[in-house]
Amino acid sequence: MSIASDKKRILAALTFYEDFLRNVSEERFLETPPNGDWSFSEVYSHITGANYLSIIAIEKCLNRTSDIKTRKPHWKVRLILFLGKFPPGKIKAPAQVESAVKKISKEEASKLLVRMRKKLDTILPDFKKFDTNYKFKHPVLGYLDAKSWLKFILIHSKHHQKQIKRISKSLAK
Repeated sequence: MSIASDKKRILAALTFYEDFLRNVSEERFLETPPNGDWSFSEVYSHITGANYLSIIAIEKCLNRTSDIKTRKPHWKVRLILFLGKFPPGKIKAPAQVESAVKKISKEEASKLLVRMRKKLDTILPDFKKFDTNYKFKHPVLGYLDAKSWLKFILIHSKHHQKQIKRISKSLAK
């Protein structure tokens, strides 16, 4: 996939989150599902926080302020990036990611989505400086270059769309 294609798909994913936000009440947004999973609010906190940090990782790679690593990612990581999705099943977020999750309001979630869009727009022209050897470490996937980080944002965003749909079903019962 090209940078432009990945950007288009990421923006479509962000549109999903924006549309959902417009159509859910504040009470429902903050409600914890009966099974104890994250609320919509906590998912939004996580997705906007993790994706924003991923954008910063891209920026570091493109500005060449990250580490130089010539080794390719593990074959499992390359497979995830190639297939464009995480393996089936529930994925446990790393402790440092989990601890950053909190309940946020719809307004705050909306502002965070706007901030993400703007930051994406500012860094994407910098891909002309892309060098596969500049990598920044992901807490689970290891060292990723800027294009891999962009792909991760897409995969991560799509993964949590499924979670939003599961929570909706859980709360509808």
